[in-house]
Amino acid sequence: MKVINFSEQNTVINQYMAEVRDKRYQQNRLLFRNNIRRIGQMMAYELSKTLDYRPKTVTTPLGTLDIPLPKDDLLLATVLRAGLPFHEGFLEVFDHAENGFISAYRMYTNREHTEVGIHTEYMASPSAKGKTLVIVDPMLATGGSMAAAYEALLKTGRPHRTHIACVIGTPEGVEMMRQTVGDDDVTLWCAAVDPGMNEHKYIVPGFGDCGDLCYGEKL
Repeated sequence: MKVINFSEQNTVINQYMAEVRDKRYQQNRLLFRNNIRRIGQMMAYELSKTLDYRPKTVTTPLGTLDIPLPKDDLLLATVLRAGLPFHEGFLEVFDHAENGFISAYRMYTNREHTEVGIHTEYMASPSAKGKTLVIVDPMLATGGSMAAAYEALLKTGRPHRTHIACVIGTPEGVEMMRQTVGDDDVTLWCAAVDPGMNEHKYIVPGFGDCGDLCYGEKL
């Protein structure tokens, strides 16, 4: 599995990341959602450089020319609910992509809230068979939700290649995905990889719960 970490590069994504991490900036949900969406747009643009292309003849009012266009059959999938604005950013770039949605959420399995399990209960997606699969989920903490989404989508068919995108990951999450995908042709895209997690399995320094910051606290 190839890992691309944009925090190691000089890119405008770092500006958006600095803002979403700022607890004062987070007080405005609209601004926070917009930046998660913009990170998705920028990441999708970078990912587009790795797709396969073929020329297409386009007729203008004054003549014709060949323009290289992506030939990949894209399936863009996300994990509800936190993934929605991130997914929207990708979809604004890959506007012809098919879409899949998976409900996967963490459940604490002990009273101290230090052990986490992942529960999946819903998926709506076309087949991934032969397609370029792009799975987007903002937080790659333990990696459990992303691994569950990947394994669920594989049941619909084996993709040609897979891209996994997150806003923030951890070394533990990256390793979980490395073990999950095995020898499959997979690239992991991260806006940042933070040092680790606290005892409640939240990314540190991270920026908090992405779903809550986008849409409000849940019960």
